[in-house]
Amino acid sequence: MLLTHNFLSYFTNLHMITPRWTDGVEILIIAYMIFHILRWLRKTRAWSLFKGFIVIMIFVGLAAVFRMNTILWIIQNVLSIAAISVVVILQPELRKALEDLGEKNFFNAFLGDNNRLTEEGRFSDKTIHEIVRACFEMGKDKTGALIVIEQNQQLDEYERTGIEVDAAVTSQLLINIFEKNTPLHDGAVIISGNRVTSATCYLPLSDNLSLPKHLGTRHRAGVGISEVTDSLTIIVSEETGRVSVAYKGQLETMREADALKERLELIQNKPTEDSRKRRRRKEKERAKDEA
Repeated sequence: MLLTHNFLSYFTNLHMITPRWTDGVEILIIAYMIFHILRWLRKTRAWSLFKGFIVIMIFVGLAAVFRMNTILWIIQNVLSIAAISVVVILQPELRKALEDLGEKNFFNAFLGDNNRLTEEGRFSDKTIHEIVRACFEMGKDKTGALIVIEQNQQLDEYERTGIEVDAAVTSQLLINIFEKNTPLHDGAVIISGNRVTSATCYLPLSDNLSLPKHLGTRHRAGVGISEVTDSLTIIVSEETGRVSVAYKGQLETMREADALKERLELIQNKPTEDSRKRRRRKEKERAKDEA
């Protein structure tokens, strides 16, 4: 009787929470975040750790159900150390995720990161033509090449590992740089805007285990720089003459010159007519203020 009374009084004291529209928005935001976190995990080494974490949580749940107090005590004391260890282990992945978040167009527009763009975009159509021509000319002769094209993230730390060039981008210059047995042929060339800034630069090698085993150092360096920066890298194979593009950690073969041209046009970010008008308007207003 007493048990029945307590049971009924428990439900009597319960009251329904009145839902607000913000609760629905909050649920959508949390669901969106969880979806993208899981999607991000699938592409990193953290996915294996995440599956291991699920196994451990199941084990902890069983230990709690069967009151294995010693095991629960050990887990409780080890948990803080494990959290720090996970952050250390996943430091490269967490850094890349934060960099990707910072590269969103909203932040670029808000912080003014697009100021480096000109009327022609990051680089001109002529620069695209010269790069494409040089790559496929070198491909025909099986001359190895590694060309890094800068976007929003500056590549100063990699430029410092090479030799300063600071010359306009031309197909002949690129072909001469990568010509075998020349002083500048070893390493990467970095292009910023319409200029070749440095040659013989050292790039970080990718440790992506999914890359084909037959790929050499040149391809792994091209993928490596694309994993840690937003740059686009063009690789010309010395063995096959094949032209490839590395971008955001992915390697793609360019079978035709038009394919490479289209790929470069995607990152050219050429302003539309409306954005050109806005830019001119801002420049005129700035000139008036200075006058």
